[in-house]
Amino acid sequence: MRDLLGSGCQWSLVHLAWMCLFSSVQHGGAKVLEKTFEEWMRYRDECLRRMASEPYPAGLFCNRTFDMYACWPDGSPGTAVNVSCPFYLPWFEKVKHGLVSRRCGTDGQWVTVNGSQPWRDYSQCEEEMESTMEEEGARRLMVSFKVLYTVGYSLSLLTLISALLILTVFRKLRCTRNYIHANLFASFGLRATSVMVKDALLERRWGMEVVEVADWEALLSHEAALGCRAAQVLMQYCILANHYWFLVEAVYLYKLLIGAVFSEKNYYRLYLYLGWGTPVVFVVPWMAAKYLKENAECWALNENMAYWWIIRIPILLASMINLLIFMRILKVILAKLRANQKGYADYKLRLAKATLTLIPLFGIHEVVFIFATDEQTTGILRYIKVFFTLFLNSFQGFLVAVLYCFANKEVKSEMKKKWQLWKLDHPVLCCTQ
Repeated sequence: MRDLLGSGCQWSLVHLAWMCLFSSVQHGGAKVLEKTFEEWMRYRDECLRRMASEPYPAGLFCNRTFDMYACWPDGSPGTAVNVSCPFYLPWFEKVKHGLVSRRCGTDGQWVTVNGSQPWRDYSQCEEEMESTMEEEGARRLMVSFKVLYTVGYSLSLLTLISALLILTVFRKLRCTRNYIHANLFASFGLRATSVMVKDALLERRWGMEVVEVADWEALLSHEAALGCRAAQVLMQYCILANHYWFLVEAVYLYKLLIGAVFSEKNYYRLYLYLGWGTPVVFVVPWMAAKYLKENAECWALNENMAYWWIIRIPILLASMINLLIFMRILKVILAKLRANQKGYADYKLRLAKATLTLIPLFGIHEVVFIFATDEQTTGILRYIKVFFTLFLNSFQGFLVAVLYCFANKEVKSEMKKKWQLWKLDHPVLCCTQ
């Protein structure tokens, strides 16, 4: 049973990985690769049992072997040996009648390429070119989406950090309203950080060098997935916290507009519990369900939608409450603008401005795609949904920081005062007028 692992081991495994990932861009590449590897191991074990049980022929022959791609019986010298396409291929149903071939040399050795790589003709076992081209296009599109949201989250993170420093450093800006803004900025920053950390862990995991079968087993083991699972849990927590700080912003602004009298300090503590505590109530049972029922890969796929709703129901609830408060606030703003209509003939434009300002703050845009999951949408609709979701989510932190910090009159006035004081304290460093 010489040549059992063969010199083509590394090439075959890497080739298999790329084929699986390209063929599963739209269906969760990691999950398909894991399933394919399990089927490959079953195919290998069946091959080894068959080779151990069948008797050897007499005379000169090419030895039976498993070359990491297909299972080969003993071959007669100077002939071509054909076997069916291996059943572990993700597209096996399309090529189940195809054959893969190897040549047995006249010297009783399998023909090789460059003296080391086993020669084989597996053209009948390859996926159709049209399908491959389509999947390659989908892969490139997903890569461009990743570049888009990475730029968005990076820009948002830098802007949010700057906004947080401004709100915490300047004493005159310290009030309940700005404390709530600061917590919202923090939730955006944590969300951006968790997404980028998760991506980095996934790239590190799937970018590791794979040579032997043991490398695949280590790559797809539960231990190797712990890091990306932890990042996935953190990301889900940050997304929930982000939505519930949207809700805190909505509740606080609504109470200000209707003129309710309340103690800000007492309510601020409740706001902290609502914004940072509520997500824990939902993330913990979701994490338990994933660990007990869907403990595969990085917990990113939703095979059982019931577990997905553990996370999505509180997001939907917060978004719907925000929508109701949003409509109520617009009604209040419209009434106030109409009351002062004598001096503001363009009150409709001011109402539109207020509306556009409130939308990114409360996250109302997420209601549009709240029911459309990646698993439920297909084709062009899915790409449209993914694009808008990634674009809005990644750049939303930047937009909120600009609107509620850098473009805020109170913040600009305070920064201008600090700049004037700094120039007075450092006259030598300033240009003379």
